[in-house]
Amino acid sequence: MKRKTITRAAPGIFDPDFLLTTPQARQLYHAVAADLPIIDYHCHLPPRELAENRRFENLTDLWLAGDHYKWRAMRANGIDESLITGNATARAKYDAWAATVPMTVMNPLYHWTHLELKRPFGIRSWLHPGTAASIWRKTERLLATPAFSVHGILKNWNVALIGTTDDPADDLRWHRQICRAKSCPAVVVPTFRPDRGLAVDRPAVFTAYVRELGSAANMDIRTWDDFLRAHDRRIDAFHALGCRASDHALEAPPDGEPGEAVCLRVFKRALAGKAVTPEEADRFRAGLLLHLGRAYAKRGWTQQLHLGALRNVNTRMAARLGADAGCDTIGDRAMARGLARLLDRLDQTDQLPRTILYNLNPADNELFAAMIGNFQDGSTAGKIQYGSGWWFLDQKDGMERQMKALANLGLISRFVGMITDSRSFLSYSRHEYFRRIVCDLFGTAMAQGLIPNDPAHIGMIVRRIAHDNAASYFTFPSENQPVRESA
Repeated sequence: MKRKTITRAAPGIFDPDFLLTTPQARQLYHAVAADLPIIDYHCHLPPRELAENRRFENLTDLWLAGDHYKWRAMRANGIDESLITGNATARAKYDAWAATVPMTVMNPLYHWTHLELKRPFGIRSWLHPGTAASIWRKTERLLATPAFSVHGILKNWNVALIGTTDDPADDLRWHRQICRAKSCPAVVVPTFRPDRGLAVDRPAVFTAYVRELGSAANMDIRTWDDFLRAHDRRIDAFHALGCRASDHALEAPPDGEPGEAVCLRVFKRALAGKAVTPEEADRFRAGLLLHLGRAYAKRGWTQQLHLGALRNVNTRMAARLGADAGCDTIGDRAMARGLARLLDRLDQTDQLPRTILYNLNPADNELFAAMIGNFQDGSTAGKIQYGSGWWFLDQKDGMERQMKALANLGLISRFVGMITDSRSFLSYSRHEYFRRIVCDLFGTAMAQGLIPNDPAHIGMIVRRIAHDNAASYFTFPSENQPVRESA
């Protein structure tokens, strides 16, 4: 009589060994990565909520407001917009999400949702209509306690540093308040995001930005030179509050040749509210990015380039809801030549700052991984980085593919690791998710004999990717010495 073979299921989401498929992976995660501080050097958390230590009334406020990942899934599940971004009650919106969650199996939202319930709430139940009421009640009780304020959540996750994303025209008052209060458990620094300054093809956006930038920089902006000086002033103001990084969202790198004459002409036309040609806009962007890159290099900053998003493709939804409504997608613009030219222009005069490139199209993984190797110069380990899987790619398969491309064509040992890139305070579970995936990637390679079965050496590399590389790569204020506002 044949004996039946029973296959044991792999550890599930609530198991301590979730995603860890080998003994080596489990050792790496539990002994090395699990409890390291989090350096979230790029996110979209609101500085005001950090400054005021916001308390959330319920899961809808904390979980669903502003989360376009969830909105997209709910729409795909046939949920009416009134229950997503509309005027339905908080409980009705939550119930609509609870009804959607069982349909998200095989989507990363299924993992993220339950990891976010597990920590910080300690809930180890699947969310579905049958459990929705009890989970709502428990989280509502917990959110009423100080341990579940914004600062309490950060302490729970051992968040050491947060880099928010801020417009150059922002007055930075909430960052100043954070510095004065000294109560936030994490160092909080602004990140310089001058995307509106590149929008010369959208006169209304551009002219409003110039007006607001001039007010913030305390100067009149009438010429191209004024425009550049105003950015320099704001860079210095950001630097005084601990900013050491910029961020740019580009559908594709500018490919045109910059030149002062064309920038002068285009700036004048755009400021007058007149249309510019696509070629003129491209050359203007190249000129502004060249100036800004040099300014970043001078101050020891890191520039981040998020490339490849095609935004607001649904005209009807954009008109109804505005930007960031869940109607952006992966673009397929050519990247290589423009990206090479942008980096090379800065490198020619030895003014290329530390740079992180984030790719949104998985077809370009190897392109990006190969590109960074062209501009490493030995001055800083991993000076040019291929950033973590971004947006549509910050799920298990996307992160693994990004890391394998980097490992094959560069040095994954110098990788600066994960970011939340999120507006939600519960998204720190993505760091746990990432760390488990990293440990399984290395642990599996150890088990297969592809790398040394040496827990000390590989553990050191895992620690670097999870924390140490980011801590040494950026010139942020020390995790243990929070920034203090300059006079």
